[in-house]
Amino acid sequence: MHLLLTNIRQLCNVERGDKRKSLVKGADMKTMHCIENAWLLIEDGLIKDFGDMEHAHAVAANDILDVSGKLVLPAWVDSHTHLVFASSREGEFVDRINGLTYEEIARRGGGILNSARKMAEIEEEQLYEESLQRLHRVIAQGTGAIEIKSGYGLSLEVELKMLRAIRRLKEEGPIPIKTSFLAAHAYPVEYKENHEGYLKLIINEMLPVIAGEGLADYIDVFCEQGFFSVEETDRLLEAGWKYGLKPKIHANQLHRSGGVQVGVKHNAVSVDHLEAMGEEEIEALQRGNTIPTLLPGAAFFLGMQYQPARKLIDAGLPVCLATDYNPGSCPSGNVPFLLTLACTQMKMTPEEAIQAVTTNGAAALEMSDELGTIAVGKKANLIITREMPSFSYIPYDFGNNPVEKMILDGHIV
Repeated sequence: MHLLLTNIRQLCNVERGDKRKSLVKGADMKTMHCIENAWLLIEDGLIKDFGDMEHAHAVAANDILDVSGKLVLPAWVDSHTHLVFASSREGEFVDRINGLTYEEIARRGGGILNSARKMAEIEEEQLYEESLQRLHRVIAQGTGAIEIKSGYGLSLEVELKMLRAIRRLKEEGPIPIKTSFLAAHAYPVEYKENHEGYLKLIINEMLPVIAGEGLADYIDVFCEQGFFSVEETDRLLEAGWKYGLKPKIHANQLHRSGGVQVGVKHNAVSVDHLEAMGEEEIEALQRGNTIPTLLPGAAFFLGMQYQPARKLIDAGLPVCLATDYNPGSCPSGNVPFLLTLACTQMKMTPEEAIQAVTTNGAAALEMSDELGTIAVGKKANLIITREMPSFSYIPYDFGNNPVEKMILDGHIV
């Protein structure tokens, strides 16, 4: 099966040769390589070759698609979501309008505990079907790989229900999925005064079963005041490593919680959120290989301060962007709008923002060999845009879907 795309207005984020970047850092994020008036050949689901139309050679292809006036980009890689959930939480949205904070809602039994109650009630088949619909919606907006977390179970039985639904999405869905085990999302009501009991439940009962069934790729912890302390996070991450689960953790969303430092200590793949940051956290990231992942959609929806993207980039770090799609603090998996927020609110350039959710998104899911750039041999998960003048038009034209077609595993969908 060969598919040839011709007359591509801009072929964006291309890499040539053997020296490929697994991620892009600091000042290098300002440069994104593109080919004007390009062609691209796909063979058996992989990128076979590409170049400019002026120097195009004869290429045999089963199908030829003229995409004049349109752009082709690597599909978005959304490295932080809670896409599998049981019910919306618009009541809390109204509570925040009326003056309650995120923390106050959580203390009243809302937030994560609200989602946990609803997760316990839903049947696994319904959970899967509703989640599959959400997955198809984000694919239609350009997402070509995604991470999904558990964490609305808070018991062995219900965490397993979530993780098995995610596994089914992996097996039956159209894009690659990575899974994070996040039982350490909040303390359930019955363990509110018995943190040690819940930690032992996660370490001694949940982890062995989840690792035994191969239900997760990563372990995640919400390291934050009022949730899991640095010491508790440290203990959980150490236990996760023993079962082969690398850390990807929530850090510094509400306070300078120490989450960044404990994440770097445990060689976390990424530390995510980072609304509350100082020089100590930036220096810790500079000393390690952990990717700072920013979730401005949550900051937007909660009316919080945005993450210091410019400081992180200027410090030479490989900034990643992800949606944080979840029912409470960011009920949207819309990456094009995420790019607009990154540009307008965090002063990232379009080049930086796009690479943060392609090249660095793939790195944050350890999928750089397969996804994130246009390169020979990589998976042909691609976006074909509507007609537009340049990639900068994507964040500029906010509120409108730039995607005309998706190519997944080399097939137009």
